[in-house]
Amino acid sequence: MLGHGAAGGVGTTDLVAAAEAASDAQVAVALVEQPYVVAGRKSPAPARQLDAAWTAVVEQLRGDRFESLPLIVGGRSAGARVACRTAADLGAVALLCLAFPVHPPGKGDDPSKSRLGELDAVEVPTLVVQGDSDPFGMPPEGPNRRVVKVAGNHSLKDAGEVRGAVSAWLAEVVTSR
Repeated sequence: MLGHGAAGGVGTTDLVAAAEAASDAQVAVALVEQPYVVAGRKSPAPARQLDAAWTAVVEQLRGDRFESLPLIVGGRSAGARVACRTAADLGAVALLCLAFPVHPPGKGDDPSKSRLGELDAVEVPTLVVQGDSDPFGMPPEGPNRRVVKVAGNHSLKDAGEVRGAVSAWLAEVVTSR
């Protein structure tokens, strides 16, 4: 399950590359659009509403023919934050973050603006693919967390680099199950 960022839908270069990498690894992929995007609104809902919508979609899909399959959650930017906050409750076995927004641009010196706690709370194997010049910051490696730096900023426009990083990680995650 992969979710989009605050400023776009599921057709971004990095999400498509991650979905293709998963498909190549014979991992079923669901790209999830948040209700505010489906409704045509540009501003994201509050975090609790984003999390509730995401959880409802995951539960709907898992209640169907995907019930017994292991769940990998993730997304880009704000979608990665949603996946982090809900991974444990959903029983995810792994997490994929594309362009995780560690802090708002220009706020890296303000600890009160850090979102690293959401990422640090995740206890399952995690891959973060981050642009080496991302104005939202660079998360550190951590327990169960690998950070792959790719050329670029928050947009992660190099599909080949994203796909390669996700493919290599999925090969490890899928075979370890």
